[in-house]
Amino acid sequence: MTPEQLADALSRTCVVVPAFNEGRSIAAVVRSVHEHLPGATVAVVDDGSSDDTADRAREAGALVLSLSQNLGIGGAVQTGYKFALRRGHSYALQIDGDGQHDPSEAHHLIERLMDGDADLVIGSRWLGRGNYVAPRNRRFGMKLLEALVSWRAGSRFTDTTSGFRALNRRAIELFAVHYPSDYPEVESIVLAHHAGLNVTEVPVKMNAREHGTSSITGLSTVYFMVRVTIGLLIGVMGGENS
Repeated sequence: MTPEQLADALSRTCVVVPAFNEGRSIAAVVRSVHEHLPGATVAVVDDGSSDDTADRAREAGALVLSLSQNLGIGGAVQTGYKFALRRGHSYALQIDGDGQHDPSEAHHLIERLMDGDADLVIGSRWLGRGNYVAPRNRRFGMKLLEALVSWRAGSRFTDTTSGFRALNRRAIELFAVHYPSDYPEVESIVLAHHAGLNVTEVPVKMNAREHGTSSITGLSTVYFMVRVTIGLLIGVMGGENS
């Protein structure tokens, strides 16, 4: 892809950044997006935060979509996709607000999307770039989900919990209407596959979380694994958000 082609793609891209109480990291994330993805629209979805997430994102140059209550990651991301669809964006890029996803790596996803044969491109931390290390218990759960999703989708996936993603217009249109509410990263892969979308992965580097802790810890990890595994096994892939 030439610099001109990348610039054109970025001018038609909405970067969706879901954020809940990420006041300590969101400004740096937004500034990094502006630096590495010039020309893209940056939309931070403030998911009912009780801190200064919205103010810091706005000061850093993002458009802020503020939700009056916490909808969870699924509702926040879908809000961003609805915004991208309404604004007529051709592409969307999802980046977490905690600093784990490096915007300098985003061009790998965008370039793969621009090849034209993929509708949803997922950045995988397990395909040979970087040295990301996950706790042993979480890595075991990730491997189980990888096997289940690969089985359900009929294609091999290595990082089903990655929220570092690029979408074309077709995928935006699907997810703006149908998107899982709880722990959507895993279920949305199979949802996209069953809708006839082509889903693929590219290797990316990821960072450790800069501040705070993951929402999937302790008992919530058990709930996450049980809920998603049952959903994958019986084929009930989330619901429809209005």
